[in-house]
Amino acid sequence: MIILNGGSSSGKSGIVRCLQAVLPDPWLAFGCDSFVDAMPARMQESDGGITFAADGAVSVGPEFRALEAAWTEGVAAMARAGAKVIIDDVFLGGAASQQRWQKALGGLDVLWVGVRCESEVAAGREIARGDRVRGMAAAQADAVHEGVFYDLEVDTTHTESLLCAQAIATYVG
Repeated sequence: MIILNGGSSSGKSGIVRCLQAVLPDPWLAFGCDSFVDAMPARMQESDGGITFAADGAVSVGPEFRALEAAWTEGVAAMARAGAKVIIDDVFLGGAASQQRWQKALGGLDVLWVGVRCESEVAAGREIARGDRVRGMAAAQADAVHEGVFYDLEVDTTHTESLLCAQAIATYVG
């Protein structure tokens, strides 16, 4: 497994697509965005689910956490069944988020990758995307990395997704 952690608009999704292209074996890709999109609409913008504040802050409730736990266990089951999996995540809880993954992935080989991007650059990408709450990228740029350990880090501030993916692929071997 490869788990990429980085703030919103840091370039994780582009790296994932490039990884799928450069790695010799087929890898499945799953991300926190698709997980959130899979939730019932009523859980988006509810206290039990996930809320996005006007300043870019993100809060999650107990129903979100329960579904997230089931999702991570499901991803782990696919990996245990032999699938190669890349995860694109945003560790809103920093080290606690990584610990949730570690618990689910016990016994599996995991490459932990930090995807960094200067907050000003990520904020510019956020504006260009137009599908994010303004302020989310700046709020998450450093916070998602607090207390998290990595096997490898890449920085997309001035490095293209393909070069980051090639560095990760080299590490995977």
